[in-house]
Parts: sequence; C-alpha cells; structure tokens
Amino acid sequence: MTQAPTPTADTVRRLVRSLLKESKATADGTEGPDVRPVTEGREHTWWVGTRHVLRLAPDREASVRRRRELRLRDLVRPHVPVAVPTSVAHGDWAPGLAYTLDTKLPGGTADEHDVSAVGEADLAGLLSGLRAVPARQVEALGVPRTAPRSLDALRRMAVHAAERLAAADEFDAARLHQLTPPGAAQLAAQTGTAVLTHHGLTGEHVVVSADGRVRGILDWTAAALGDPAEDIAGLAVAVGSPAAVRAATLAGYGARPCLRGLWLARCDTVVRLTDHIEGRATGSLPLLRIQLRRAWEPILLERVTEFKDDETEP
Repeated sequence: MTQAPTPTADTVRRLVRSLLKESKATADGTEGPDVRPVTEGREHTWWVGTRHVLRLAPDREASVRRRRELRLRDLVRPHVPVAVPTSVAHGDWAPGLAYTLDTKLPGGTADEHDVSAVGEADLAGLLSGLRAVPARQVEALGVPRTAPRSLDALRRMAVHAAERLAAADEFDAARLHQLTPPGAAQLAAQTGTAVLTHHGLTGEHVVVSADGRVRGILDWTAAALGDPAEDIAGLAVAVGSPAAVRAATLAGYGARPCLRGLWLARCDTVVRLTDHIEGRATGSLPLLRIQLRRAWEPILLERVTEFKDDETEP
C-alpha cells in the first residue's frame, strides 16, 4: 500500500492558489494565501485565509466519505434550519485522495460558546430536519446503516472504567449505579426508528455564535442511518445534557430516546476518559474532563420509568 503524502503549507498553498485565482493573496503579488492548520497536529484540515477551510482526505476510505458528504450536504440543507458547509471546489489533492474547499461558517464552537434557549430551538430543528430526510434518498447516496449499540454492554464497560477513574480520583463510580441492568434493558433502541444521524456531533462540529444561536453543523462524513439517540448523546457531550434533552424533547422525541441518548453519552465519556488516562487513546485531557462534566449534568428526566412494549417514537 502506497504511503499517502503528508500535506505541507507549500502543498496546500499551491493547491489553493490554483483554485482561488482571484484571491487577495494572489492579486497582491504575494506567494499565496495565508494557510495554517486548524489545530496543531491535524495536518489534513487547514484554514485558507479568513473565509475558507480546506479538508484533505488522508486515505482512500476517507476520500469515499468526503465525496459522499458533498452530495449528502446538498440533500440535508433544505431540511435543517442551520447552515451546512458549502463547497467552492473539490477534487483530488494527490492520486485517489479527495479534498474539498469549503466556505467558513461564521461563529465559534460549542466548546467556546454556551447555547442559549433559542439555540436549543435551533438544535431541535436540526434533529427534526434529520428525521425528515427520506431514508431512500439517503441510502441512494451510499450512506451506511448502523445497528443500535447495546446500552447494557456499554454500561458494563463503563462500570469497570468508572472504578478505575475512582481509583485515580477522577470520578465517583457510584454515580453509574443509577443505570441498572433493568433500566438499560428498558432503554434498548426500538425497532423501526432509524433516521439519518450526523453521528459526530462533538463541540467542535457545532457552530455557535456569541449570542448562543446555533449557526451551523460541520463534518458530515460519519453520517449514518441509525439510532437517533446517538445524536442526542452527541449533543449531551457537546452542549450539556439539559440542553440536549430539551432540544430532543422540543423535536418531538419522547422519554425513551432522550434517556437512552443521555446514558450513551454518560457511559461513553467515562470510557473515553479512562482510555486516555490509561494510555490507550490520545486527545485533550482537559476537554475529556469537560465532556464528562457536560454529560453528567443533572436533568429533570432522570428517573427511568416503565415503558410499554408497544410504545413508539417519532
């Protein structure tokens, strides 16, 4: 297998210069537009000036997702009330490796700004819009179906992880006792509820303005037809459990998917923080701690109630 090239500032600048022939950087006679990695250590995503972001696929599998994302964004855009990135150019930056040059969405991220009550309504519109996208059209694009995760299996993993976090003085393991095996069984995903999910709603992918409005959603490459509780879980980690559950409720989701999403997020954050502390994963330790705190924020809908077997969700 051929090793993919590592993009450098010169590589990026040459590519962008050929795409943005009318850019200020070219017009004023400089070597090219200002380019810089979005995040240190992530050499495949670059800011281009102040108006664009260039995303380079690192391998052929990522290239397939990147090309599919272009078509998926066009399908999703009419259904959601928040912005979806628009590509101004796309192609291959190396043989078989895709790129897309997108317009930058104005605003910060959910890691930088709190979401307001109106912003929660924006998120509700996002969840409602995703549910409204026709599954047949989504599948025609090649978007995969994903089976719902076992919450009980995840709970068992989280219980063991929480004990190790407690030993490291990072977490009170007794908090996980709130989710019992019968409770996890009650919160199993219901059949026939698969919808289009973003499946990657982290804080960095939720664009939030200084006034707390949600202005856009980034990076649709992980989208799947599957369990809507996964996006509720993502929002719990990105904006906090109370805001996520309020948004999901406003979008028409009932207690079961809301509580399922809450506990997916809580178990996930415990496992991820443990993996980082024990050296099995990389990332930002402060951010993982913040995500754990967000997911474990208390909500009014804490008590797992009895659900009827024939109860359906939208």
